[in-house]
Amino acid sequence: MKVATEAWLARHAQTLLGSLGRIVRNPLATAMTVAVIAVALALPLFFAVLLQNTKSATANWNQAFELSVYLTEKAGAERAESLAKQLRGRPDVAAVRVIPADQALAEFRKSSGFGKALDALEGNPLPNTLMVTPTLAASTPEGTAALKTSLEAAADVDVVQLDTEWVQRLNAMLDVMRRVLWLTGGLLGLSVVLVVGNTIRLDILNRRDEIEVMKLVGATDGFARRPFLYSGVWYGLGGGIGAVAVVMIAIALLSRPLSHLAALYGSQFELRGLRFGSVVRILGLSVGLGWLGSWIAATRHIRAVEP
Repeated sequence: MKVATEAWLARHAQTLLGSLGRIVRNPLATAMTVAVIAVALALPLFFAVLLQNTKSATANWNQAFELSVYLTEKAGAERAESLAKQLRGRPDVAAVRVIPADQALAEFRKSSGFGKALDALEGNPLPNTLMVTPTLAASTPEGTAALKTSLEAAADVDVVQLDTEWVQRLNAMLDVMRRVLWLTGGLLGLSVVLVVGNTIRLDILNRRDEIEVMKLVGATDGFARRPFLYSGVWYGLGGGIGAVAVVMIAIALLSRPLSHLAALYGSQFELRGLRFGSVVRILGLSVGLGWLGSWIAATRHIRAVEP
């Protein structure tokens, strides 16, 4: 049993290295095939990296819901502090920030540039405001809606405003992008199968006489097909390595400009590259696509070769 296993492994290893030698002897054709596969795989891989970075950058936005609680005109600063103290004791509230009416007016005067117009007002039109941040567990559309309803029923509360539509739009856009990525990746993966299959088909036609001789001496279709399957594996592996290299170069070129752009908006965002697990998966996928394309072409065309 051990001898048979060693002989089987030796035959496959010999065929594997022999198929590599054959494709290396045609460097131009091999390079063009590998380049096409690399580009086809690099496009969805690059957009997947961008989508993952976007998702990571906005991961905490779903927990960034904040409710603006505007009090009535008769509710003074003491009532605002008292209500804030009550809200801080709720299990679904993480923090409460009090914005006095005078502070809100001063900030608006400074940022709006309408200082002279505001001086014409007899009083302060802005109410005392509470900025209520829900807990992580309550930071869901259902949880924040329930908290909003409860706050609206509190005494001296005039209006409770919750703006979550932009978060919902962002999530919808990311979902559309994710579906487009899967669709594009599927189509480009199919193109890899077709490219490898066509390359293997041409290789089989060029070696038709050799295959006929092999069959004359008793070789099975599986035996004749084996070197072409390994050729597809090499094409897929080369294309996968090329795709990873292209994406890493693109990330290196974009990392610094994106970090600078994020810094201008006060963010510490940094573009993250490919992780080791992602590299292993893309290489495995590229090898699988190469093997599939070669298997389809080799099975069909070798079967048609008769001595």
